[in-house]
Amino acid sequence: MGGPAIGALGVLALALGTLQTVVDPARPMLERELGIDSAGAALIVSTLLITGAIVAPIAGKLGDRYGGKRVLLVLMALVSAGGAVSSLAPNLPVLLVGQTLQGAMVGALPLSFILVRKHLPPAQTQVAIGVVSALFTAGGAIGTLVAGPLAEGLSWNWIFAAPTIVIVAATAVVSWLMPNDPPSEQDTAIDWLGVALLSATLLALMLGLLMVTDGGLPPVAVGGVVLVVAGLAAAWVAVERRAVSPMVELRMLAAPAMWSASVLTVAIAAISAMLQTLIPKMFGVAGDGYGFGLSTTDIGLLMMPATIAGVVAGSVGGLAVQRYGARVVVTAGAVVTAGALLALALLHDASWQLVVVRALAAFAGSLATTALLASTAVAVAAKDTGIATSLLVVIRLVGAVVGGQIAGSILAAGIDPASGEPAESAFVTGFVVAGLVAVLSLLVVRHMKKGTEA
Repeated sequence: MGGPAIGALGVLALALGTLQTVVDPARPMLERELGIDSAGAALIVSTLLITGAIVAPIAGKLGDRYGGKRVLLVLMALVSAGGAVSSLAPNLPVLLVGQTLQGAMVGALPLSFILVRKHLPPAQTQVAIGVVSALFTAGGAIGTLVAGPLAEGLSWNWIFAAPTIVIVAATAVVSWLMPNDPPSEQDTAIDWLGVALLSATLLALMLGLLMVTDGGLPPVAVGGVVLVVAGLAAAWVAVERRAVSPMVELRMLAAPAMWSASVLTVAIAAISAMLQTLIPKMFGVAGDGYGFGLSTTDIGLLMMPATIAGVVAGSVGGLAVQRYGARVVVTAGAVVTAGALLALALLHDASWQLVVVRALAAFAGSLATTALLASTAVAVAAKDTGIATSLLVVIRLVGAVVGGQIAGSILAAGIDPASGEPAESAFVTGFVVAGLVAVLSLLVVRHMKKGTEA
């Protein structure tokens, strides 16, 4: 597989990342045009998130079994159909159908990793995985930037239509240039019960997290959610233990390369989500001796360095892993993040301090995430590349939801009755907690074993 094929995969990742993030900036316009409230607008994003969490591991497993290219083309047909439906939707229910189909895009990353591993020499695999991951992240930044101009200059329909056109074109190029990759394990039956139970577990987990993060659930209901998720997970494990050809090899999950990457991915995603909640809020509040009272536009501009840092880190993450090893890269990222956050807890009286720390944390987090994806992709058996990396993608979604909830809870608990805004101590607590998560992640890093096969 040559440069043009990798380039086509990169363009596809860029367009998919764009399509994933265009809704958030356009929420106010969607509410007006479709006659929906804020809850309806939030449901649009939630639908995409839930579908992605369910589809990603299934797509990864089918890609391992039948070939990454074949499954990727089917997945992109669904995403393209979803983009078309979303762009033409006359009301919220139809738009939700389109977003359900678009959620399949999350499965594109592990399928891309399958193709990269099968068609590139080992020395180039980790670099290519980093580039594809970085372009997906860059697409997210582009989506946030272009959504407003597209919606206001043309119409809201084009925030879905424009990326979809690029996806269709890039998919055609991938189909033309990408060699077919050989399927594996075609002689064994698909573990459909395992597929169904894993899907149900992920669906219950994501719905539970979203309901908990919205607040208002009594403790009994939260306990019920936990019991349902735990029960489904236990049933899935029991089925996988007995399956002749399980959807996920439990021995792979228990291997140090996999479980350590999973725990670290949750920690990195949680830290990033906490900062994505805490720092914009501190920019916006105007407290007594803290906060800056900035506008939404100013806050967006001050957050851009972090976005750029994350994209740059992702693009060089594969090279860093190739040269220094995943353990060194992740350790450095955790140390930098912890130090920066604990310093921010002490010094946060100038906006540049928040900008620098957010950019440092974004660079370190993106570098570590890419390192974990790249190292996991080559640490597991080749036939498990798709399912292993797709599980990390889902785990990252879970970590982001949990981190956002933790930060929101800390701010809510620290509301100053006089001003109605979070007190300075709430922000300090949030920064310290995020820093401690980074410190504790170092306890897991030592279990990473370079080159270990699951």
